[in-house]
Amino acid sequence: MAGRENHLVIFVRAPQIGAVKRRLAEDIGDFAAWQFYRRTTADLLHRIADPRWRCWLAVTPDGFADRGRFWTGRYSRFGQGRGDLGQRMAAPMQRLPPGPVVIVGSDIPDLGRGHIAGAFAELSQADFVFGPAADGGYWLVGCKRLFMREDLRRTLFRGVRWSTRHALADTLANVPPHRSVALLETLHDIDTGKDFAAWHGRRAN
Repeated sequence: MAGRENHLVIFVRAPQIGAVKRRLAEDIGDFAAWQFYRRTTADLLHRIADPRWRCWLAVTPDGFADRGRFWTGRYSRFGQGRGDLGQRMAAPMQRLPPGPVVIVGSDIPDLGRGHIAGAFAELSQADFVFGPAADGGYWLVGCKRLFMREDLRRTLFRGVRWSTRHALADTLANVPPHRSVALLETLHDIDTGKDFAAWHGRRAN
């Protein structure tokens, strides 16, 4: 449809020691967690840039959206704003120009351009797309937005138990029954020392 484009939003945190991957840092230390996050984010931003979609960075803390020196200049930036994760993810669904929106985190080492292309392909048919994470959360959420109303933007993430094995199930329960959902492959996010060790093991094989 004329005037519409695909929008990819990457949620990022300013990579400051002691402020990123705090659950992981409890197991491997602040410096190692910071190294992992900074390297993973830099690799991801390089890897998933593509002319098929416009890339945006949703930055926290908000002040780094304007002055952060950590990220490539090819991405447009905005602050994530206040609220829980659901409220912050709902904001791009409301504020961005017309077109499908896909939102991902920046701590999924296995995430690639093909996953993003697959998500937008699913949105040519489905109303919502999710990338399940092995821990019960999700590494991607996307929506077509042609039908989105303000009340659905608010309720899609209402009552979700974030950072638990219930996060995906809670969100899917909020999708209206007449709307279609597509699921992508399951990937692993890296939140704990156990996750970190398993990721290293997969890389070695």
